[in-house]
Amino acid sequence: MTGLEPASIAEDLALIQEAAREGGRIAMRFFGAAPEVWMKTGNSPVSEADFAVDAHLKRLLLEARPGYGWLSEETETVPGASGASRFFVVDPIDGTRSFLRGETTWCISIAVVDGARPIAGVIDAPARTEVFTAIAGGEAQLNGARIAVSASGGSALGISIPDAFAKRFEADRAAGRLALSKAAPSLAYRLAEIADGRFDGTVIRPNANDWDIAAGDLILERAGGALVDLGGAARLYDIAGRRHGLLVAAAEHALPTLRFMAEAGSAA
Repeated sequence: MTGLEPASIAEDLALIQEAAREGGRIAMRFFGAAPEVWMKTGNSPVSEADFAVDAHLKRLLLEARPGYGWLSEETETVPGASGASRFFVVDPIDGTRSFLRGETTWCISIAVVDGARPIAGVIDAPARTEVFTAIAGGEAQLNGARIAVSASGGSALGISIPDAFAKRFEADRAAGRLALSKAAPSLAYRLAEIADGRFDGTVIRPNANDWDIAAGDLILERAGGALVDLGGAARLYDIAGRRHGLLVAAAEHALPTLRFMAEAGSAA
């Protein structure tokens, strides 16, 4: 294999899993150590830990796959080689606010995208020693063991949702149709939790970026769930990066009901 030829999906997963593992070790050196912080446009924080992890991932991944493109939250996009279709989608620390508060629900999120869909994904939460992985056509795993979304049968759907969004679903909660839990600040980690069956689903506010959801999208899909818009369409990814509208992520049994509730809530 030359640098311009795509690797096998399994080889790509092994690469991004090792990169995320080392990225987690770098992040843990800053965790709880009051790293320097700057505010980005939109009042979103970024720390020296984010930049250190991003620099490591960019160097390692593009050296290993020089023909692939690069899309990251923290650095400029690198187009792939002419005619190449694969690219990395990276969030070096998803849940920076959680990271800075000393909470454990942050992660390194990396996906490999080909044909507008993720084909390999890893979400590594080092403070929790949890590593979620998946490849297209394979199974979703947590620390090497297969995971699956929640089974149907409960009287109320268990939903993980941001506090600011919860009021839209108060009527459904009061009627016993929903059991609401506070969402992890990291969107990638929240998708992994749904893939692991800890909640039935979530609703994602508009303007999520590709790097927030690409890896979690694949892991959730291979665990038996889906991440879709209100029309039921799957997400597509582009090297230019995209912002997405209102989304729903859930186990298949919960998806129709949650889409209906989300649509009703958005119209209220």
